[in-house]
Amino acid sequence: MSASKKLIAYQGEPGANSHIACNNVYPDWEPLPCATFEDAFAAITEGTAALGMIPIENSIAGRVADIHHFLPNSGLHIIGEYFLPIRFQLLALPEASLATIKDVYSHVHALGQCRKIIRKLGLTPIVTGDTAGSAREVTEWKDPTRASLATALAGEIYGLKTLVAEAEDEKHNTTRFIVLSKTPQIAATGNGAVITTFVFRCRNVPAALYKCLGGFATNGVNMTKLESYMVGGEFSATMFLADVEGHPEDLPLQRALEELKFFSAELTVMGVYPAHEFRGEHALGKN
Repeated sequence: MSASKKLIAYQGEPGANSHIACNNVYPDWEPLPCATFEDAFAAITEGTAALGMIPIENSIAGRVADIHHFLPNSGLHIIGEYFLPIRFQLLALPEASLATIKDVYSHVHALGQCRKIIRKLGLTPIVTGDTAGSAREVTEWKDPTRASLATALAGEIYGLKTLVAEAEDEKHNTTRFIVLSKTPQIAATGNGAVITTFVFRCRNVPAALYKCLGGFATNGVNMTKLESYMVGGEFSATMFLADVEGHPEDLPLQRALEELKFFSAELTVMGVYPAHEFRGEHALGKN
């Protein structure tokens, strides 16, 4: 590893989709694989890595578990986002073929997103902890009856052959990543579309959520994401994670956030960052 390269942390083994996202967005940086999301967050917090590339939601599987719990209390800031089309390859040993493979290994989500090819080939799906990790294991096992559903990058890294390219059921399969930094970087106003992400907790009063969100409607602010999750093991303590279009210095969003703050027991802005071009390309009504 070059000493001049900065590190960007991601969860997973070399060849994971997160690794690809790091390469695409920061090609001059050195990707740092981490065993868990907690390890990835710690690498950024402790300064081992300057940035982190973290998946937050998938167009098919929904939100990524655990991120909503780590993010609000991490002390980290969202400085960017990236949308990655997910493409799975059916990988096996160089001497293997469609006739020899019997079992296919991968992460539970990858197996669930490639049901058609698994059923068509009559394979037995077996869950592993990581897509790229399953490719590494197939190489280590040296068994031509075993295959992996992983990325093309994983196939290159572990010396596997692609038996079926783009084996996913849905071609619109896309994962949204957020870029995390220990240092906040607020996007400039008037320089393209901006996303503001924040977490809040409503006051424990009737119609609290309705009152919290009312300001966004009356000020014409588009909310693109709203998710709830429990905190502290209490059913009455619910936090919300939200994405809205706009900059906090824009008057409509400024007014909406002021109203939200009035009805919230807690409000933290996690990031103000440029909207990725994927949003414009896949806006409602566009093909």
